[in-house]
Amino acid sequence: MHADAFDRYYAADSFLHRLDPRVKVVTVVLFILSNALLPDGAWAAFGLTWIFLLAANSAARLGVDFTFRRSFVALPFALVAVSAIFSPSGQPLAHWTLGSFQLTPTDEGLIRFGSILLRTWLSVQAGLLLVAVTQFPDLIHALEHLRIPAVLTTIIAFLYRYLFVLTDEVLRLLRAREARSAALPGLKSGRTVFWRARVAGNMAGQLFLRSYERSDRIYNAMLARGYSGQMRTLRAHLITRRDGTFLAASIVALLFVQLIGRIG
Repeated sequence: MHADAFDRYYAADSFLHRLDPRVKVVTVVLFILSNALLPDGAWAAFGLTWIFLLAANSAARLGVDFTFRRSFVALPFALVAVSAIFSPSGQPLAHWTLGSFQLTPTDEGLIRFGSILLRTWLSVQAGLLLVAVTQFPDLIHALEHLRIPAVLTTIIAFLYRYLFVLTDEVLRLLRAREARSAALPGLKSGRTVFWRARVAGNMAGQLFLRSYERSDRIYNAMLARGYSGQMRTLRAHLITRRDGTFLAASIVALLFVQLIGRIG
């Protein structure tokens, strides 16, 4: 498996692709913060925010529904907020009995749950668009310029760079397990569930040891090549007037969204 399998960057000649990565990171952070600050049930503001996202997709020349089609994978994680439906405030909508528990969904709880889903969905789309229009090394350098701790950015950079290596190790371990678990035609290979759990535990241990040994060799090789704890780049990031104008326009648009959310 090649590293590109994990690379979600989509090369294109667009306005968003040419923006300074620091401006794009700050804009997305402000976008997510704006979603978090919107009141529950601000449907008009949520709709306007989504229109901004669709316009950004079109400006990036990726297709209007680019992030929309890729965002549903994250929605199941937002279902952990389903308990908000049973908020004690609001008018009861029904009464459910589950064993010894009494569940009463309310109208305010339903609005709160829908708002949480929309905030999550819109924020995930913004993150997808950021990764799609910004190369990963530029993202790392933007985080460094924004004074994110160097330890954190270095960990993220190496996790991304060597994730495919760990995937290859896992695939080799799985192939080795399958080669040693032959069975007659029509019969299931392997033994009991406990046996499989023990084998999986051994595989996890081997993966940890291989990763630890590989990381030690890589670090020594980096030190031999002059690594001093900072990721170097040949691409100078300079904020131009165009970048400043875009950031200012984004802030004004988000302030307008906040206004719509509070008077709507």
